[in-house]
Amino acid sequence: MQNVVILGGGFGGLYAAKALSGHAKVTLIDRRNFHLFQPLLYQVATGSLSPGEIAAPLRSLLRGYPDTFVLLEEAVGLDADNRRLLLTHEAPISYTHLIVATGSGNHYFGHNDWQAIAPGLKSIEDATAMRHKILYAFEAAEREADPAVRREWLTFVVVGAGPTGVELAGALAEIARDTLRRDFRHFRSEEAQILLLDGSSDVLPAYPPDLSEQAARLLIRLGVRPRTGVQVTAMDAEGLTLDTPDGDERLATRTVLWAAGVQPSAFGRVLAESAGAKLDRQGRVMVAPDLSIPGHPEIFVIGDLAFLEQDGKPLPGVAPVAMQQGRYVAAVIRAQSQGRTIAPFRYRNKGSLAVIGRAAGVADFGRLHFHGWPAWLLWLFVHLMYLAQFRNRVLVFIRWGFQYLSFDRGARLITGD
Repeated sequence: MQNVVILGGGFGGLYAAKALSGHAKVTLIDRRNFHLFQPLLYQVATGSLSPGEIAAPLRSLLRGYPDTFVLLEEAVGLDADNRRLLLTHEAPISYTHLIVATGSGNHYFGHNDWQAIAPGLKSIEDATAMRHKILYAFEAAEREADPAVRREWLTFVVVGAGPTGVELAGALAEIARDTLRRDFRHFRSEEAQILLLDGSSDVLPAYPPDLSEQAARLLIRLGVRPRTGVQVTAMDAEGLTLDTPDGDERLATRTVLWAAGVQPSAFGRVLAESAGAKLDRQGRVMVAPDLSIPGHPEIFVIGDLAFLEQDGKPLPGVAPVAMQQGRYVAAVIRAQSQGRTIAPFRYRNKGSLAVIGRAAGVADFGRLHFHGWPAWLLWLFVHLMYLAQFRNRVLVFIRWGFQYLSFDRGARLITGD
């Protein structure tokens, strides 16, 4: 029987592990003991959901797969010639096949010091730090006597106008306009300014132009001010500097939230040094059409860490790509054990969705574009179905229903230092 080691318990790793059940001995290694549904992290950051509602223990998810083992560990190296993965605490683990699905982290474009000022959204810790920053800003504004400083606390800047940035900005506007409207005594939460910045010419730049324009209109209706064609060049605790078409501009704010970019995990460099993998400029591993590393057909890379072009364009780093790649690699390993080959991987794009506040969203299904209520309802359904456990689906559905009726966000907790 094949001995498959999977590194990473995200979408790609989890789907690969389930698809290999009954066909191989599988060891799933992750430094966390849970699978995280990252697309809903912004709802933790804005108090709609609690972390436990979008995460599920890996051992619980794989309980019904007796030939699958979970190991709480971190990989620090690779002996590709002898097919051994080097771990932090345990002895090296041998494999016949290795699937690397270690994902990505926040990318600050060479300004890692910005991370302390502008939290991103790639982990539960990121989300709770962002929630702290958002809610603390309102608390600081409540006790601030200087109107100018209060305006700085009530100016929220989201950097990056992709789906995460758009959804985050829309949620912030709803918090200020609806959720906190009666909570403070010395200012009106509706006075908050929400700015959405991006260096491209449109919000949701990866979407068709008509949906980008519609998203901008929906954001403006919520009270969000999109500013495109600007880039952040400097940042400190009291504001940031923008490079705009009219020159440099200083923007006074105490709350900056990062949604501008991601970078592949550092394990790509391990694969480059130990297995001769080639990396693109961003650090993603350039894989063969079957998602293996050229020269090492037993090592596969999937998800955000993998670089593969399809129809002349790189595949996006989104959950559906990782899911399909996880299932595909499992099929390749099964085929290899039977002496068969299968066709190269091809991503089947089932469409893109983004939600922009209450009862508003945009949907791109190739030739079919629509927005408003139908896109919002479809977004809700798809995200509920992608949650890993039935329990999570029920809890999130109840939370969303109560929030829709009451405008309340029950997880508005300031935690941490």
